Amino acid sequence: MTNVLILGAGGQIARWVIQMIADDRNIRLTLFLRNARRLSDENARVVEGDVLDRSSLDAAMRGQDVVYANLTGDDIDAQAKSVIESMQAAGVKRLVFVTSLGIYDEVPGTFGEWNRREIGTYLPPFRRAADAIEASSLDYTILRPAWLSDADEVDYATTTRGQPFEGTEVSRKSVAALIAQIIAAPSLYVGGNLGVHKPGSDGDKPAFL
Repeated sequence: MTNVLILGAGGQIARWVIQMIADDRNIRLTLFLRNARRLSDENARVVEGDVLDRSSLDAAMRGQDVVYANLTGDDIDAQAKSVIESMQAAGVKRLVFVTSLGIYDEVPGTFGEWNRREIGTYLPPFRRAADAIEASSLDYTILRPAWLSDADEVDYATTTRGQPFEGTEVSRKSVAALIAQIIAAPSLYVGGNLGVHKPGSDGDKPAFL
């Protein structure tokens, strides 16, 4: 039995992940979010709390094997630090953490220029979060998705840190499928820092905008 803690479980990617792994009898889920009323009829333990509140986070962290963080906000670096410290205190090693494309200025060309104009000012906390995770002793996988669509499809490819980012968009369902794959086989992509995109989605900006 693998105990999995999802932080920010009310998020759209997280909801796809929950759906994808819900029938796996080898997984025991704990869903952690600020407003538990956002979830209903989940076959899981649901915990209401904030990751910056170490007492509630530490209580949810005990006994977990895998942590998937679906967090956002201009304090995501502080949230990441809290998650790292809670995991280390509980002896939990495996972390999957979603950040953003562009945190390494790795998006080339016209799309890169557009992306910097649109979200560049919001990226420094995400970069600091990724840096803190990489500097930790955790078995992490960092994901940097392209612009997220609601397309009902699984179609993705990845790049690694140090490679130019490819594509402009990817579906939330695709990112969830990658996360679900890692949860099912936690040894996958340990130490990975992956850009995630839809193949063939190159352009000046995402097609859905």
